[in-house]
Amino acid sequence: MKLMPAITTLAALFLNLASPVQASAQAAPSSAMHSADINGISLAYRDIGSGPPLVLLHGFTGTGANWDAFIPALGAKYRLIVPDLRGHGRSLNPSGQFTTHQLAADVIALLDRLHIDHADAIGVSMGAMTLLHMATMEPDRLGSITLVSGTPYFPEQARAIYRRNNPDSIPRERLESMARAHSGGVPQVLQLMRQFYAYKDSYDDMTFTPPQLATIKARTLIVHGDRDQFFPVSLAFEMYQAIPNSYLWVVPNGEHAAPITTARGREMFTEIVLEFLAGKWQSR
Repeated sequence: MKLMPAITTLAALFLNLASPVQASAQAAPSSAMHSADINGISLAYRDIGSGPPLVLLHGFTGTGANWDAFIPALGAKYRLIVPDLRGHGRSLNPSGQFTTHQLAADVIALLDRLHIDHADAIGVSMGAMTLLHMATMEPDRLGSITLVSGTPYFPEQARAIYRRNNPDSIPRERLESMARAHSGGVPQVLQLMRQFYAYKDSYDDMTFTPPQLATIKARTLIVHGDRDQFFPVSLAFEMYQAIPNSYLWVVPNGEHAAPITTARGREMFTEIVLEFLAGKWQSR
């Protein structure tokens, strides 16, 4: 995936990030969509299978369906909790309130509603940022977290990309393509894009320092591409150094959301994450 012209970079990158998983998931098992009224919204989610609970959090402008390619392997061993995060997919956001801290509060409230006191979790990009909040808000709630292309804070590299991409200049056909995954259509997508665009000036949501990261009790797997367009790989090393019981997988020649955007990468990711979840790895 190459960087695209400035006017479409932000929307196109996240659209392309989601679509490879969805394209390969036609035969994935499905489960009924549920909804929970929490924190002033109706949060849509799927509850799939049985076993120890495993929460799967998608990235920005994605939906829970982005995980469909992983459901057969992960669902064979775990009870999967797969939400559409606030403002995404079938989870609308009438309040307009949108921070990763709020997303974390929503997921915690959903786990409370489902009477899940302890779970493992995997998050991609925005989903990984949400997990950092969850793991610091309630350190005993999560047994393990897997952070794919996450960041403890927004670096200038990401802010520069946001500044070059005005959501109101995204071509209509691209918005309509993205809107197919969201029940609120183009207005919902535009709301999301404007909210994320505002992160170019945000300094009070993603602000994790090494001492804060050091409070994380969950075993942590950090997965990061060495060619990430938004978050340089140095941020993955910062998290690895700060989080006590952590592991680091740097994906060679990997861009944002590596390795889950290719069939081979998804196969490798599934194998590695199942080993990690099983607790077979040596602690440092």
